[in-house]
Amino acid sequence: MPEYDFDGKVVAITGAAGGIGRATARKFAAFGASVVVADIDLAGAQETVEQIVGNGGKATAIRTDVADSASVKAMVAAAVNTYGGLDIAHNNAGIVGAGANIADMPDETWERGIAVMLSGVFYGIKHEVPALLARGGGSIINTSSGAGLIGFPGMANYVAAKHGVIGLTKSAALEYITQGIRINAICPGTARSRMVDEWMDGSAEAEAQVAALHPIGRIAEADEIAEAVLWLASPAASFVVGVAMPIDGGYTLP
Repeated sequence: MPEYDFDGKVVAITGAAGGIGRATARKFAAFGASVVVADIDLAGAQETVEQIVGNGGKATAIRTDVADSASVKAMVAAAVNTYGGLDIAHNNAGIVGAGANIADMPDETWERGIAVMLSGVFYGIKHEVPALLARGGGSIINTSSGAGLIGFPGMANYVAAKHGVIGLTKSAALEYITQGIRINAICPGTARSRMVDEWMDGSAEAEAQVAALHPIGRIAEADEIAEAVLWLASPAASFVVGVAMPIDGGYTLP
């Protein structure tokens, strides 16, 4: 595992009550960062904090609804008020709703997917940028998906939102790189998480079917995705701007 130095850095992570967000929070804290663990599931966020603190790290939980701009603004303010600023943000919160073809998809299903997974990233960038500028720059990593690079039937809300995250990332990267903020996106394949576990509903057959979609032959562990987030946030990625990085076991290869 690479060694990083995030001592003195403040990191805010949405969707950190489990899965990729929790794994990323734990890793940042292990390398010295103070972490704001944000999630609409406050109990899950507090559990993440307990794990971090139990391992000697620094973290605080805050209930955040990323579909609400004011809630995201309050999360950033909590980072600044608690730890003195913000250096790194991982806009990671997401949902997987019931699938349906477009003609059969309820409007509220479409709207909720876009609100959480696309508008939520927009609100994150909007409110994080001023805090990062106050520290002289920093890094933002947005979670898109392998589904942000290809189409997938029956999930138009998810696919459209994740494609949108990549476009948003590229535009934001160009807007703020001259001010010292690097903005990138990750595009994970299926990674083990509470959300994915609920989606597969404990079915070994469903997991085997999903794993078979990945040429590597398995789904990812959340820690494998977290490694890429830390690298993108670190000085090792200092010349990386506006990328949409697949971390998908070959899923999106032609």
